[in-house]
Amino acid sequence: MSNDTFSLSVPSVVRHNRPLVELIEESSRRGEAHFASTGALIVETGAHTGRSAQDKFTIRDEATEGTVWWDNNKPITRKQFDILLEDFKAHASSRELFVQDLFAGADRTHRLNTRIFTELAWHAAFIRHLLRRPTAAELATFKPEFTVVNLPSFRADPARHGCRTETVIACDFTRRIVLIGGTSYAGETKKSVFSFLNYLMPERGVMPMHCSANVAKDGDSAVFFGLSGTGKTTLSADPTRILLGDDEHGWSPEGIFNFEGGCYAKTIRLSQEAEPQIWAASNRFGTVLENVILDANGEPDFNDGRLTENTRSAYPLEFIANASPTGTAGHPRNIVMLCADAFGVMPPIAKLTPSQAMYHFLSGYTAKVAGTEKGMGNEPQATFSTCFGAPFMPRHPSVYGNMLRELIAKHNVDCWLVNTGWTGGKFGEGHRMPIKATRALLNAALSGKLKGQPMRLDPAFGFEVPAALEGVDPKILDPRETWADKAAYDVQARALVKMFKDNFAKFEQHVDADVKAAAPGFRAAAE
Repeated sequence: MSNDTFSLSVPSVVRHNRPLVELIEESSRRGEAHFASTGALIVETGAHTGRSAQDKFTIRDEATEGTVWWDNNKPITRKQFDILLEDFKAHASSRELFVQDLFAGADRTHRLNTRIFTELAWHAAFIRHLLRRPTAAELATFKPEFTVVNLPSFRADPARHGCRTETVIACDFTRRIVLIGGTSYAGETKKSVFSFLNYLMPERGVMPMHCSANVAKDGDSAVFFGLSGTGKTTLSADPTRILLGDDEHGWSPEGIFNFEGGCYAKTIRLSQEAEPQIWAASNRFGTVLENVILDANGEPDFNDGRLTENTRSAYPLEFIANASPTGTAGHPRNIVMLCADAFGVMPPIAKLTPSQAMYHFLSGYTAKVAGTEKGMGNEPQATFSTCFGAPFMPRHPSVYGNMLRELIAKHNVDCWLVNTGWTGGKFGEGHRMPIKATRALLNAALSGKLKGQPMRLDPAFGFEVPAALEGVDPKILDPRETWADKAAYDVQARALVKMFKDNFAKFEQHVDADVKAAAPGFRAAAE
């Protein structure tokens, strides 16, 4: 089998590059989906309402032995994969499949020709939204470089295929194919493409980034790194700036570009008032709504999380009025790293040196609050996901970290750490950072105004924090001053500093002395 074809042992019906309307009609006819009164397509994914990270495997062979970060990626042998592949082909041969030929990457120089086989018609509609659609002329000469095969009805055999359960995501980076079975969660296809781009792009001199991005009208671009719940989508959706994309981008010698052609937005508690653009895009014909419940009038009830808190909306970028038509921009002037610090220690914004930027990029910090996940206690829990996307990183984080550091230096990029979490105390005692203050500080950073403000050195983390900004309460800029009990702040700050240091220990042998020196080190602040 070549890396650009999924050959079947017995001829099957394969529908190539069918338009969106036909895919939507077919998914309804087959009982895969139904319509909301708004025209959105409503689908349920069954037992899997999110990614099955523990069921993802990568072939360990001569080509990947020294390039894949095996501490973060589960291995499978080539023999096991080949058996799985043959079983996939046999399973697919008696089924009707849908094929979409799409581009991953807005930049013509660096885009990846991607062929997606799906068993479900709505999966084909989903990925047609999420990747970039070739023109008729481009389809005429399209030659796939990477293939994903998604068969939800396939059930893997752990003893036969070397996997963990009946669900499997198996990656062959050498032959450029991913097999997905036993799950209907459409995000697996999207993230399989992203995982391969994260493997391939460094070899092409392009840094892959799990981030959102936007562009000012004068061409000044910015990227926003951040884990779920930190405001990555919300803060990049600025009506005064052009949206490049909300999740995946590349940074090439020419500038930044969106890997995708659509959005996959979380919709739990989505409101028209708070996020009007996403709300409007989620309430129109063609949008795919995953695990969203309809109310008695047939309208999406975005407050209903009975199936999952991870309800999703998939739509093309053109559903957003101020989205970039090209998906490309120049080199960013600003990088923003977002965290939601539930411990109440981090300032609302801080200026990072290049060494500090690499330290915090490799750390990938945020904090989960009590009650958001089953089994969590009453205390917040620190989460460190390196490069702000550890599950999708095939290579060692130092590869991406060193690329980012070099790009920051080469293009003189300003780096900022923004806390959208808690102030005045930890979760349960303090309160969420005012969004008005966050937007004011962020706008000042992106415009260059914040660099001219007086700065102080944070005693816990050693980065620079603005001491004042017109229109922002100066007290909020110093986290310790927002706590009634200053001694309690000191205890919590020391505890968070220790969490950072303990987490970073695994990276110390891979970074230079200046990055090690960027580690936080608490110095007692004066009363």
